[in-house]
Amino acid sequence: MAERGAKAAQAVTDIEVNGVRLNCEVAGPEGAPWVTLAHSIAADFGFWEAQAAALAARFRVLRYDARGHGRSGVGVAAYSLGLLASDVVALWDALGIRLSHFVGLSLGGMTGVVLGLDHAARVERLVIANARLEASAEFTEQWDARIEIAEREGMAPIAEGAIPRWFTAGFIARNPGVIVRVRAAIAATDPAGFAGAGRAIRRVALHGRLGGLHRPTLFIAGAEDAACPSADIRADQAAVAGSAYLELSPAAHISNLEQPDAFTRAVEGFLAA
Repeated sequence: MAERGAKAAQAVTDIEVNGVRLNCEVAGPEGAPWVTLAHSIAADFGFWEAQAAALAARFRVLRYDARGHGRSGVGVAAYSLGLLASDVVALWDALGIRLSHFVGLSLGGMTGVVLGLDHAARVERLVIANARLEASAEFTEQWDARIEIAEREGMAPIAEGAIPRWFTAGFIARNPGVIVRVRAAIAATDPAGFAGAGRAIRRVALHGRLGGLHRPTLFIAGAEDAACPSADIRADQAAVAGSAYLELSPAAHISNLEQPDAFTRAVEGFLAA
């Protein structure tokens, strides 16, 4: 998951939006259609390396670290999904992006749904991967516990708990290098940023609004994703007229890392349709 060279990417860092500075990277040919990639909670834009490298052949690709993650600032505002979506719009404005495809996973997928609902004129096509769009009582309790742990003990215990949720046992055993990189990214996340994002999603309630989502949308699920069960994602897909569904297996929560080739092919095909 090393960063690509300067010939393939133009680094754009520390763009100030909504009172916080966001770290991002732009790659791909000038004048090509834009696609924006948004990562999960406790991650950074490096998680998209395989997809960014492939998409940059025909798209102008924007990857960014969400506020409180990676090299972006934490900010002082209370986090909400609306704020995270407005960060994206402000980033697009700063970069002169009028219209963009949007690919989001987990937290990034929730952000994408809000963009598609509240900023539809700025979104061309949406890919929503491994994203829970409606909180259960258990989900809220789990996030309350994780937030408390992060604020009290830091991110190391969060990293240890996340790995077996995020990936299948077979992938963990076969890919120690990826797991080391992922664990390091989680541990490096600012606890305040993690807690802020956790509070933004702990009571997520977007399923009831999906009838108002009118952008072409692909939902992606991991068959082994206990954090975001495929049955829930199928129900979300059924609520969006004309949307498509893809289930990857074996894949748990971070499906773009566990099934990078299949994930990338699906995204490329959908965005090119």
